[in-house]
Amino acid sequence: MANNIDRLDWSLIRAFLAVADTGSLSAAARRLGTSQPTLGRQIRQIEASLDLPLFLRRPRGLELTDSGAALLPHARQMAEAMNAFALTAAGQTEDLRGTVRLTASTVVAHYVLPPIIAEIRRAEPLIQIELIASDSSDNLLFREADIAVRMYRSTQLDIITRHLGDLRLGVFASRGYLDRHGWPQQATDLMDHDLIGYDRNDLILRHMRAMGWPATREMFVIRCDSQTTYMALVQAGCGIGFAQVGILGGIPDMVELDLGLELPHLPVWLAAPQAMRNTPRIARVWDLLADGLAPRLVQGRPPH
Repeated sequence: MANNIDRLDWSLIRAFLAVADTGSLSAAARRLGTSQPTLGRQIRQIEASLDLPLFLRRPRGLELTDSGAALLPHARQMAEAMNAFALTAAGQTEDLRGTVRLTASTVVAHYVLPPIIAEIRRAEPLIQIELIASDSSDNLLFREADIAVRMYRSTQLDIITRHLGDLRLGVFASRGYLDRHGWPQQATDLMDHDLIGYDRNDLILRHMRAMGWPATREMFVIRCDSQTTYMALVQAGCGIGFAQVGILGGIPDMVELDLGLELPHLPVWLAAPQAMRNTPRIARVWDLLADGLAPRLVQGRPPH
C-alpha cells in the first residue's frame, strides 16, 4: 500500500474534499468543473490507493465513513498548503499581463464597478478582468478572487485590507409615487407611506430600531433581499426605500427625501491575499479601483 500512497496525487485529494463537502458526485463535479464519471473514478482510485473505504453510498448521496472522517482534517490542511503554494508562486510574477479576478456584491458589481472597470481596461489593456457578482463572501485565500470590494473588513489572516471611505445612504422614492401618495415632510410621515424593506435580511429593521423606531417586518408592504431588485422596485414607484445615494441619486425621476434622518454609512474596503497584493497587475488594479471608487465615497474613520 505504501507505493500506492506515494503515487497519490493532489487531484485525488481535491476530489475527496469536494465530495466530502457536497455529499454527492454530481455536486462535487459541478464545483470542480469536471464530469461525474471522472469524479467517480477518482474516488474509487483514492480508495484503492489507501485500501480504505472513504464513503458510504446512501440513497441521497455519499456519506463519509469513519476512516474518511478521520482523514478529512488532514486533507483540508493539504488544500490550505497547496493554495498557499499557488498564491506564493503567483505572487512572484513581475509581468503586468494577465488576469485579475474581482468580487463584489451584486449591487456594487451591477451599478458601481462597470465604469471603473472600463477605465481600468483603457489604462491597462494587458490586464484582463473577471468579475464575480456575489453576495456571499468568496474565499480570497483559495483564489476564488484576487481582490474583493466589501462592505466590511475581512478578518481572515494573511489578508491585506484598506478602508477607502463610506457610501452614503438616503431615503428615495420616484417622483410618480410621490405625486400619487404625497411628499413626506418629516420622518414620522413615512408611517403613512408604502415602505420597501428586506425579506429575511434584518439590516433596515435593526437600524430603524436603533434610531428609536418601533419597526416591524410588517411595516414594509414589499420585501425583497435582492439589492438590484430592491432598487428596481423603488424606481418603479412601488414605494419609499433606502439605497446608496451614488446610485439612485443619479437616476432621473428619483427623489432623495430630506427627512432629517441620520442614516448609517456603508464602509467600503478593498481586500486581497497578502501573498498576491504586490503582484504588479494586482497592485495596479487595486490602485485603479481605489481611484475609481473615491469620488463616490465620503471619508471617515474606518469602522472596527
